[in-house]
Amino acid sequence: MANTQMGLLGRKLGMTQLFDDNGNVAPVTVVEAAGNTVLQVKTSDGPDGYDALQLGFGELKEARLTQPQLGHLGKVGSAPKAHVREIRLDGGAVGGFEPGQEIKVTDVFTDGDFCDVTGTSKGRGFSGVMRRHNFRGFETSHGTHEFFRHGGSIGTRLTPGHVLKGKRMPGQMGSERVTVQNLQVVRLDEERGLVFIKGGVPGPKGGLVIVRRAAKKG
Repeated sequence: MANTQMGLLGRKLGMTQLFDDNGNVAPVTVVEAAGNTVLQVKTSDGPDGYDALQLGFGELKEARLTQPQLGHLGKVGSAPKAHVREIRLDGGAVGGFEPGQEIKVTDVFTDGDFCDVTGTSKGRGFSGVMRRHNFRGFETSHGTHEFFRHGGSIGTRLTPGHVLKGKRMPGQMGSERVTVQNLQVVRLDEERGLVFIKGGVPGPKGGLVIVRRAAKKG
């Protein structure tokens, strides 16, 4: 089931560390989530048939958008947005939002909340089974020749007579949609629109992430 918790679009700035009053250090990822604008409110009673908020985030030159895109943004008086995504919500939860409304980080989170962060993981290129799937490799003695990092046999003999779907083999690693759940919001900076999240989140510096309220943790 899809996460129907409220969230924000953000840009991963990188990692740093914060200290609490007792001197304990926490590694945190800094996410910039300022400028989230509601572009459209979709309801189950409307033509879309489901409840969701369409959010716009990030600055972009007007020349980089098409006329239909500019017209869609112009209906709510919004500046050009680099990213447009939908946040699915439970029925009735969209009632408190209006097109053109700007959502701040403190409207969604408070210090100590838990969140789920979705992003696109770093691309690692074509990788072997040891790096991609943590295979242990082959023994390096007793005459082993040019077979140290291979994956071994992939066949199934006569029945069914083909390589099974989903077999762990070399291939493209990374560049996948990844969600890390139950990360804690350590601190919020409402003025700059920053969210300090304990631990790492998917993607490179500058990458787009979606930060939602945790689906499995209150």
